[in-house]
Amino acid sequence: MREVAFLRKNADKWKEFESLLKDKSQDDPDKLADLYIELSADLAYAQANYPGSKTEEYLNQLSVAVHDEIYRSKKEETNRLITFWTRELPGLFATKQKELLYSFIVFTVAIGIGVLSSMNDPSFVRYIMGDAYVNMTISNIDRGDPLAVYKEAEEMNMFFAITVNNVRVSFYAFASGLLTSLGVGMVLLNNGVMVGAFIHFFAKYGLVAEALRVIFIHGTLELSAIVIAGAAGFVVGNGFLFPGTRSRKHSFIKAGREGLKMIIGLVPVFVAAGLLESFVTRYTEMPIWLSLFIILSSLAFILWYFVYLPITLKKKQ
Repeated sequence: MREVAFLRKNADKWKEFESLLKDKSQDDPDKLADLYIELSADLAYAQANYPGSKTEEYLNQLSVAVHDEIYRSKKEETNRLITFWTRELPGLFATKQKELLYSFIVFTVAIGIGVLSSMNDPSFVRYIMGDAYVNMTISNIDRGDPLAVYKEAEEMNMFFAITVNNVRVSFYAFASGLLTSLGVGMVLLNNGVMVGAFIHFFAKYGLVAEALRVIFIHGTLELSAIVIAGAAGFVVGNGFLFPGTRSRKHSFIKAGREGLKMIIGLVPVFVAAGLLESFVTRYTEMPIWLSLFIILSSLAFILWYFVYLPITLKKKQ
């Protein structure tokens, strides 16, 4: 069938669909579902016979609109908040494991770059971390308390400042997806290089094991949040660069919603990391078994909730 004949045959039906979507007072989920089935069939036909045409683009956009209306017209369950954390968010992460892996790889490579740069250029640490921090830490090392910086601020003030900063960094990683995936890569690179320089700085004084044991009490959650926020940024960037069968606009909007949900899912992680850094990390002389317990428990939670649970739910579905 020629495209013109296909349009003439179905034009009235598609106009009816548009009218139904505009008239919110007559929303009928069952009727919308029937329309969605018909539209899907028409879209499949157009994709097979008129690929890349205006007809295919129009049907694709109309199908998306009907699909979104179906889910908007569903009554919200009373346990919506619970299902968001137990089903919706893990279900979303089940489809974003590739972006998580990419973010982890970029961040890990960036840490390696930070370490190597510090090894080859003694001034690199000061350039990245600032003279004030480096001089203060050297002074603390000379006094025999290299991580005294975590003991100086008042707990609650420290908690709010750290939590706000964590939110800012993670949201920045997410928002950088608006500049495509390259923007996300630069944010991950910047933070990873900083971590690498920090590690080498303490390694130079033979304190890397002690520093990591203390810092990773909160750092396990904090650095994991950066990686996950980077994945959210990649989702947004890829939604614009690779729209697939959707229009670029609809793909970008959908990716933005998904990325924002991923950032919302990090809120408990931000809070937990802030609490640990403000109230627990300052006890630098706690037993090593307790430090390792907190670190491994934090790591186990991240791997379970953001990797294992999503994959398990996906297999069940």
